[in-house]
Amino acid sequence: MSEAVREAPKKERPEFRNIHVTELSNYRMPLAAIVSILHRISGVGMFVLLPFVLYLLQNSLRSEISFAYYEGFVTYPLVKLIILGLAWSFLHHMLAGIRHLVMDLHIGLDKDSARKSSATVLVISLVLTVLIALKLFGVF
Repeated sequence: MSEAVREAPKKERPEFRNIHVTELSNYRMPLAAIVSILHRISGVGMFVLLPFVLYLLQNSLRSEISFAYYEGFVTYPLVKLIILGLAWSFLHHMLAGIRHLVMDLHIGLDKDSARKSSATVLVISLVLTVLIALKLFGVF
């Protein structure tokens, strides 16, 4: 082997590390990744709030007086925001789940279709959440 080949400087290879929480603002995730993360967050949100919802349902069904009490409880703005968050969580989780089921059928796996379907999930879930918010806060 010649002297020039043995002594050729090696290029520094890029070093890939795990992304730290402080570096998330510098990292640009594709829309499909954002929808996937929100799908997980919405699932956790529904799981965490399920005991709260079941407690309200159980106590509201005991008598007419308890129903009237919890009906008044739900009129507080903070409770309405929690209900709105739960509604968004359910809508987003359902729509993203349908998207994942369609992708399990090997439909829309290419980059462009995945981007369009993830944007569709975000837009539809947000539009339906805005409609629920308008109804919940008494606009119509």
